[in-house]
Amino acid sequence: MKILVLGSGLMGRGAAYDLVNNDSVEQVLVADIDEKCAENLANEMGPKAEARTLDAGDKKQLKAVFSEVDSVVSAISYKLNVLHTEVAIETGTHMCDLGGNPRIVGKQLDMHDKANEAGVTVIPDCGLAPGMVSVFVRAGIDYLTKTENVMIRVGGLQQEPRPPLNYALIFSVEGLINEYVGQCMALRDGKIVYEEPLVGFEQVEFPEPLGTLEAFNTSGGTSTLPLTYEGIVDNLDYKTLRYPGHGHKMWCLMRLGLMEEEEQDFNGVKVAPRTVLERLMERNLPPSGKDVTVVRTTIEGWKGTEARRIEYEVIDYFDDETGLTSMMRTTSFTATVAAVMMADGTISERGVLPPERSIPPEEFIEALRARGIDIKHRVY
Repeated sequence: MKILVLGSGLMGRGAAYDLVNNDSVEQVLVADIDEKCAENLANEMGPKAEARTLDAGDKKQLKAVFSEVDSVVSAISYKLNVLHTEVAIETGTHMCDLGGNPRIVGKQLDMHDKANEAGVTVIPDCGLAPGMVSVFVRAGIDYLTKTENVMIRVGGLQQEPRPPLNYALIFSVEGLINEYVGQCMALRDGKIVYEEPLVGFEQVEFPEPLGTLEAFNTSGGTSTLPLTYEGIVDNLDYKTLRYPGHGHKMWCLMRLGLMEEEEQDFNGVKVAPRTVLERLMERNLPPSGKDVTVVRTTIEGWKGTEARRIEYEVIDYFDDETGLTSMMRTTSFTATVAAVMMADGTISERGVLPPERSIPPEEFIEALRARGIDIKHRVY
């Protein structure tokens, strides 16, 4: 099979690495608008990789390269995911992306019937959260007779936290601020509700050296899960994990207006406070260094007449051997597993489908474990 990776950034590199090391993949096309970046990544990946210069916003260019491959991993801005879905349908090419924006995902899901008629599978939100955790949730719900509570706790952290925020930019600052300002979709008493971000603090204990982490509401992590399980699950929510103190500092910045997107006039100069905050964070936060990704997804309910609590836990560290960050691994490997499953027929349902509706949990978890992602599964 031939698979295209759109984007040669961090997540694109992680995807390309996994695909060239997959025996079932014959060729990997690495495409980027920057010719040098694409060539550098293809050269790094070896003879199975081929570089392409491509404007990912140009429909004509996209259709030409989509037509060459069996499946696509879109590892660039979510702002282009609707266009890429349209191209996938028109060319009959399976595709997945890393998600990042529930509104955009909604527009993709509206194209379900067209994709189904074209015999194409498109899976948005194939990242870490949503993505990996969405499949964990499905696995737990499928096991139970009745599900009462789903609690998703996820964090990408430095192994050694440093001031001023005990945080470094493990992924894009745009995506980070989006999580901190958007309304948080959840389920309460079986119905969809919207809750405020940067509130709902709780402490979560992990083995040392992580110890006590804080969790608080952020947007986007549940994505389509409340829509899929409304009326089926009583309560479902998502919170981001950080080192203690980070969330309250970000809450203060938000309340001061520094995350507002609308331009304001400061002595005759118009600027959006969020733009200033993003640039200052990029400039002044410490280098990310070696990272760790922490996931604990808990599903509570009943198996017949017996109460059960199911946990899926991941504590994944920077890979010294490959140089891949944990965030690259846990995010991009989810997408590459899905891309291969679509291309080889493991995923046979057609249409635009979220991860929890399309990715078979048992095969998915086995595939990630084979890639060195330590997924602990506990049933109490």
